[in-house]
Amino acid sequence: MYDLETRRRALALIDQGFSQNSVSKQTGISRAAIRSWQTRVEPWRHGQSATCPRCSNPPNDFEVPSAYVYLLGLYLGDGYIIRAKRDVYFLRIACADTWPGLIEACSEAMQAVRPENKVFRVQRQGCQYVSCHSKHWPCFFPQHGPGKKHEREITLEPWQQHLVGTHPWEFVRGLIHSDGCRITNWTTRIVAGEKRRYEYPRYFFTNLSSDIIGLFTGALDLVGVEWKRANSRNISVARRASVALMDAHVGPKY
Repeated sequence: MYDLETRRRALALIDQGFSQNSVSKQTGISRAAIRSWQTRVEPWRHGQSATCPRCSNPPNDFEVPSAYVYLLGLYLGDGYIIRAKRDVYFLRIACADTWPGLIEACSEAMQAVRPENKVFRVQRQGCQYVSCHSKHWPCFFPQHGPGKKHEREITLEPWQQHLVGTHPWEFVRGLIHSDGCRITNWTTRIVAGEKRRYEYPRYFFTNLSSDIIGLFTGALDLVGVEWKRANSRNISVARRASVALMDAHVGPKY
């Protein structure tokens, strides 16, 4: 089996005028495979289908770009892509049953990104997998790869960076909804000689990947939210003005 990028590279050489034999010698791919890719109507081949804005249109041509950015945040936290038969991929986002509003928001974002594909939910103990199949999920999420996210490099493509820069709050919201929370902390202070309890809200984001943490803090910098690193995998937002910003644009899970 050849991966998506290998197929595209081979067909690009064919489009440039190289023969099947020449492309086979350059790439090591059999002529039979190249011939089958030419004759099959593949939606992943550049220019053959308008169903994938990443394959056939300008990189930022999403009908609802904010929905994609939110879904990107969810994917980086609690999402993964698995390959099924015939180059079909399933995107799955794990959402806790505790937050039914999050499940709805995830479903709506996924449907907005792939309006022609069915979004469905699979119930598991304590959570639901919001899922959708498409041949193009690796196009939308090039961060997909073997192994756990925190064990490999995670970077955004330039077109993703542009979208995150345009919709940074949606990215922050997706990451908080996946691997973050809003809690109430408390401490004690001595006031007029008496110890008094003082409560204050705080946002936390927890992830094992230093790359994903860097993407999160970079987005916080874009929107003017002050943050601190509690430890190697926890980011804290506790300053009153920054918490107020987070409350206005993100809010607690629901």
